[in-house]
Amino acid sequence: MIKVGDKLPEVNFSQLSKDGMVNPSTSDIFANKKVVLFAVPGAFTPTCSDAHLPGYITLADEIKAKGVDAIVCTAMNDAFVLNAWAKSQNAEAITFLADGGGAFHKAVGLTMDTADFGGVRSQRYAMIVENGVVTTLNVEEAKSFEVSNAETLLAAL
Repeated sequence: MIKVGDKLPEVNFSQLSKDGMVNPSTSDIFANKKVVLFAVPGAFTPTCSDAHLPGYITLADEIKAKGVDAIVCTAMNDAFVLNAWAKSQNAEAITFLADGGGAFHKAVGLTMDTADFGGVRSQRYAMIVENGVVTTLNVEEAKSFEVSNAETLLAAL
């Protein structure tokens, strides 16, 4: 598993933009920037939709006021699902990056097998990344939501 001090692996994500599908790389998103990245097991799932994402939406201005260039949400869903979820949650302040095939999550060692619930998914976590290097990493225990929430990351900033 990736740890504090490690550089993020170079992979491409999928993102549905106003101009269509784009595939930004890790460098495109994180180079020369301070980014809060959080991951959810799945869009439209209860904890993700009722608590995890809404916290970042509510605290987006406060987080960005701490010198954060972007708040990024990722999941092992496709870009169409993440785009629909973003719209349904009024999450304009958050950048959504799809990792449908799991290249990023596998490379950072943060996947879990949920069996029949949804197969291989991202673990729930949050990190602060400065110029592509992880400076804070908070990974949740299974079925827990205590350390990857927006309040905890805001306090870490």
